[in-house]
Amino acid sequence: MYILSSKQMAEADKATIKKNGISSLELMERAANLCFQWVYQRIKPNDVKIHVFCGIGNNGGDGLVITRYLMENNYNVSCYIVNFSKKRSKNFLANYERLKELGDWPEVISTEKEFPEINENDLIIDAIFGNGLSRPPEGFTKKLIQYINQKQAFILAIDMPSGLYNNKTVEDQKNVLKANHILTFQYPKLAFLLSENKNYIESWKIIDIGLDAEFVESLHPIYNYITKNEILPIYKFRKKWDHKGNFGHSLLIGGSFGKIGAITLASKAALKIGSGLVSAYVPKCGYQILQTAIPEVMTEVDTDDLLAYFNFKTKANVIGIGPGMGTTEKTAKGFEKFIKENKKPLVIDADAINLLAKDKNLLNFLPENTVITPHPKELERLIGVWKNDYDKLAKAKKFAKKYNSILVLKDAITAIVTKDATYFNSTGNPALATAGSGDVLTGIITGLIAQNYTPLDAAIFGVYIHGLTADLGSLEIGYETFTASSILDYLPDAFMNLFEKPTQPDNTEQEN
Repeated sequence: MYILSSKQMAEADKATIKKNGISSLELMERAANLCFQWVYQRIKPNDVKIHVFCGIGNNGGDGLVITRYLMENNYNVSCYIVNFSKKRSKNFLANYERLKELGDWPEVISTEKEFPEINENDLIIDAIFGNGLSRPPEGFTKKLIQYINQKQAFILAIDMPSGLYNNKTVEDQKNVLKANHILTFQYPKLAFLLSENKNYIESWKIIDIGLDAEFVESLHPIYNYITKNEILPIYKFRKKWDHKGNFGHSLLIGGSFGKIGAITLASKAALKIGSGLVSAYVPKCGYQILQTAIPEVMTEVDTDDLLAYFNFKTKANVIGIGPGMGTTEKTAKGFEKFIKENKKPLVIDADAINLLAKDKNLLNFLPENTVITPHPKELERLIGVWKNDYDKLAKAKKFAKKYNSILVLKDAITAIVTKDATYFNSTGNPALATAGSGDVLTGIITGLIAQNYTPLDAAIFGVYIHGLTADLGSLEIGYETFTASSILDYLPDAFMNLFEKPTQPDNTEQEN
């Protein structure tokens, strides 16, 4: 699923209007009616008092249409025009006239004195500013946003929370409505997927307004949102005559005294995700642990307590390296030798990332499409400090382009960044905020590459199914008791879930 900029959304609107032979007013009617239906399915007339705040642009026009439907269906609704400019869009004016024909004119707000009384049990529909906002709210409009936020009423935003930009950072948090839920049109907005905006968004749902998919494809958007619909074409079905040799050989390198658990988790994950063979290269102190914990995994050893020589004999077709490895001088020296000599596809995590950050010259020796999986602090060591999330994405893309690599930016919403595109994951929740979950992800991605998934597909699929285990598992055991081992326990459920028919469009509703 694509993620469009404000400009691309406007272009898609125009293309859809032209192709379908409809007016922009009819497209607005369609979109606003779907928003009304969302309310109608959840709230009965007179259950709550509804306040609809409308700007004077097309987002305000949406609000006017919603108000009209609410009035026609006997809801207790009041509509307000936020009169922050003399300019009005044509569609706003047309729907303003339609609403007046019902005999209930909206109230006009031009000063703070005209703010309406709002109770905490009321519903607020926010249609003040939409997707195209380019500058912060000012004057009484800013005061109105602050006033609404203070009232603690449920806020339903149409397309975007007023004051939030789609493609740049917010400088003043007091300028943004804090939406409890957002009904956004056709595609997710980039702003919804960035942690810096978490205070403005609790949940959101995509409303399919029928934009021209062929035209959107022609825009070649660089941002993508990964749902089950994108995962199923990636999945490689197994055939009757396949054997373990068809599914590759993964080698996991890592571990040190006291940190053998990390490489154990990664090795088991590679096995569990379907790698035909899995080997682990660990210090001698990890040998008995690996052989006991995972009898299916073959094991080679280095020195007693740490990795120093990296002189394994295993002939794997992909290597995952870093979990629990440590960054001692001996390990760093051996790691440098390994990186300079290795030609196999790589998945790099944890201490291997930290060693690369200490000696960035080693980045030039990485194989093409190496997958690197940093958490935020590890990423900072690689690309430097960023000003905001948009700057972080730009720096990550620059890094991916320079080293022809794939960055998996682990976060509440994980992003996979390449030189050409960025993919945001739709699965996962706070259950994954537990020690070892990143080690499991390393093993999953490594095991998928072993099975001849491309490194990019392995990263996308791996991140998706890793998050899906948490979505499924937390429903049964909660967030707090979900551990890294639980990811492995729920992998079978996650695979089975891929082929269940959804009762509604997949992954179009999200909570932050």
